[in-house]
Amino acid sequence: MNDKNDDLNKTNHHSPLASNNDNEKLIIKDEILKINDLIKDKFHLPKLDQNIKDKFLVIKKSTFELKNDFQDQSLKISSSIKKQEDEIYNLSETNNIKSDILENQKILIETYKNNKNQLQSYTLKLEKKLAEQKSSNRNFLANNTELKSTVSRFIKHNKNLQNDINRLKQAQSDSLIHKSRIEEMSNQIKFYQEDNVRLSNEIINIQKKYEMIGKSPSITHIKEMIEKVAPSDARVLITGANGSGKELVAHWLHEKSLRNKGPLIEVNCAAIPSELIESELFGHKKGSFTGASKDRAGKFETANNGTLFLDEIGDMSLSAQAKVLRALQESEISRVGSDQNIKVNVRVIAATNKDLQKEISEGNFREDLYHRLAVILIKVPLLNERRQDIPLLIQHFSKKISEEQGTVSKEFSKNAITMLQKYDWTGNIRELRNVIERLIILSGEQVSENDVKLFASK
Repeated sequence: MNDKNDDLNKTNHHSPLASNNDNEKLIIKDEILKINDLIKDKFHLPKLDQNIKDKFLVIKKSTFELKNDFQDQSLKISSSIKKQEDEIYNLSETNNIKSDILENQKILIETYKNNKNQLQSYTLKLEKKLAEQKSSNRNFLANNTELKSTVSRFIKHNKNLQNDINRLKQAQSDSLIHKSRIEEMSNQIKFYQEDNVRLSNEIINIQKKYEMIGKSPSITHIKEMIEKVAPSDARVLITGANGSGKELVAHWLHEKSLRNKGPLIEVNCAAIPSELIESELFGHKKGSFTGASKDRAGKFETANNGTLFLDEIGDMSLSAQAKVLRALQESEISRVGSDQNIKVNVRVIAATNKDLQKEISEGNFREDLYHRLAVILIKVPLLNERRQDIPLLIQHFSKKISEEQGTVSKEFSKNAITMLQKYDWTGNIRELRNVIERLIILSGEQVSENDVKLFASK
């Protein structure tokens, strides 16, 4: 207990609160000593007075409370002292740094002053040298006016030269662009030339295949009509007997028209069953009738931007005629089994071997459709009406058949030709071609009158 009191005295000696609590602590100390003595005597006295006992307990409790309070105060004081010491230390460190900074500032200021003085000295020397150089240059230019003029001309010439160089560069650039364009145009021209050659060959082949042979007045008249009508989009109705050459006229109308790069679609109306003609012309939707397993475009759609040739239109059913009439009026069609309208741009050429006026009177052909089709009427004559063209036709077919069969072309004797001119050609041009092919195959080196009697008789 005495050791602890000594520690308390030492702590109080350093604490700023010690002077205020000295008297109270001395009293407590005396009380504690008295209590200790009483505790020692407790073991010798058999029984203590109850009042003394209670007082002892109260004092003991107070002593512990004062002790705890004293310890708390001591810890706070120690913490405060430690904090103040740290602040003093930090403050001393800060003062040392400030001192170093001030010293460095002094050194920097001194260095700056020295550098500034040196710079000012150097600047004065440099200004002096520049002034001397300017004076020298002025004297030089003043004494050398010719040189000055030469320099001026050189500068001007240099500018002109630079402008020329820029113009040459621009010209070179333009030249490269033009060269590229020229090459591009050359390629296009080459392509078009090749395409023209191809088209020309195709036209020549078509013209050979569908060439109209003859110089009779009737054929000459048809050729003249074709030249006039072909460039237009007018519908044409071609009439004539079977085998007279209606198909040739239709092909010539297409090839000489502005639509010749588009398709020429042929439909033989007599060869298609009446229940299928509408599907053939206008197409159908899948499932619209038995056998319609998929959607199919009709001939009107296929011939878009080209020509549709309706051969033997007199054999078309009335229901199909009504749809064709609508297509011609509205320039649109609808597929079988569909309500959707499809725009078409088609030139229609029709042909028939029937007398449509008679068919109209008998109720087999629509009069309004006839007037839609017969904007231009072209009647192809019978072969019996143009017998003077038979020698030219014999020569043409003989050459063509020999080329097809790979044989030497055979000549026809005058008597053979005369005999053929006298025949009754009910089958027209088609019959004549078949007879010529038969004679070339069966005759000798030359087709004679006897060959005609043997192989061309009906």
